[in-house]
Amino acid sequence: MGASRGGLSTKLHLRTDGGGRPLVILATPGQRHEVTQLQRLLDGGAVKRSRPDGRPGPGRPRRRPAKLAGDKGYSYRSARRLLRRRGIVPVIPTKSDQPRQPSFDRAAYRGRNQVERSVGRLKGFRRVATRYDKRACNYLAWVTLAAGIIWL
Repeated sequence: MGASRGGLSTKLHLRTDGGGRPLVILATPGQRHEVTQLQRLLDGGAVKRSRPDGRPGPGRPRRRPAKLAGDKGYSYRSARRLLRRRGIVPVIPTKSDQPRQPSFDRAAYRGRNQVERSVGRLKGFRRVATRYDKRACNYLAWVTLAAGIIWL
């Protein structure tokens, strides 16, 4: 848990599949920046391959998405460089003090609301929303349990 003037705080960092189901969940102190967790988010979780008709596809599960949509907190050169090195197209809007990206895909960025909805579903569980736990490992355990219920 992070300590600030407002009290204890925690940030949840999520990587979800296309349906908004959590694949990777990380908890950090509230004052920690989002971009510091990008490497860990990309290293965890895999999505099963599927055919266009919805049946399971051949091959190993994919660890690397084609595109990654993130908010302005991930709008750094280092984050974009990491994504491009892994062959992932970044769909991240630029901050007001940065030059605009001419290749920004607005339609793909709209898919980012899946992550926001996933956080909302997780916060539907009272224990996750109220953060009564003092230890981060206990809080993360309850968030993981809630994510498991969402997967069911």
